[in-house]
Amino acid sequence: MKLNKLMLPALVSVLGLTLSGAAMADSHSLDHCIKAVNAAKAGDIVKLESLNDTGKVIYEFEVMDENGFEWEVMCDPAKGKVFEIESEASSPASSRFNAKVPEDDALRIALKAYPGVVEEVEYEIEENGSPTYEIDIVSKSGVETKVEVDGMTGKIIETYTENWEIGVEERERR
Repeated sequence: MKLNKLMLPALVSVLGLTLSGAAMADSHSLDHCIKAVNAAKAGDIVKLESLNDTGKVIYEFEVMDENGFEWEVMCDPAKGKVFEIESEASSPASSRFNAKVPEDDALRIALKAYPGVVEEVEYEIEENGSPTYEIDIVSKSGVETKVEVDGMTGKIIETYTENWEIGVEERERR
């Protein structure tokens, strides 16, 4: 299934989500990102997140290819362009995920910087082959922060707050 802008309101309704008027009005830029993602990585879009990058909205798409591999594709809606593609490993024990930093240490690092409850963990391989942990943490106030920890150094390399999410990947839930 290829997600398109006509499906967004239906998905929002079915999933019981409420998007702000600004998010729905921005469906034109979302449409551009959907087209860019479909051109960059063939497969089914299984999840879509709107993220806040210090005041700038970006979209994170999870795409499953025909071989069952998952890819994370980041798109800048202001430009309608993909700016990052990462592959995902199914577990930290995957032969493709060669992290020096154990998962427990990555979780401690992320939780120290952003206290809360871990909601999801993804094992990603950057375009340069470097392993990273993407950890979604929900604070006591309900704010979800996506924290990316470098699997080789243990340093936090990216953080975003989540505006909204459509779709769930149960195997990544905690």
